[in-house]
Amino acid sequence: MLLQCPNCKCKDIGKIGTSQYYCWGCFIEFSLANNKLDIFQVEEDGTLSSLNDLFEDEYVEAKL
Repeated sequence: MLLQCPNCKCKDIGKIGTSQYYCWGCFIEFSLANNKLDIFQVEEDGTLSSLNDLFEDEYVEAKL
């Protein structure tokens, strides 16, 4: 399966955990579980802020 970033469509994706990925193009993290996509911005202190509200509901629930 070839992944691409749901934000910038970059294919330079790294796997950082079980169903967790990092985009080297726009520097976001995303995870896929139970056909639900969660998207996060990595803050300076290392915490994650959800970006799900920036994406349409049908896109967040789409399969990668």
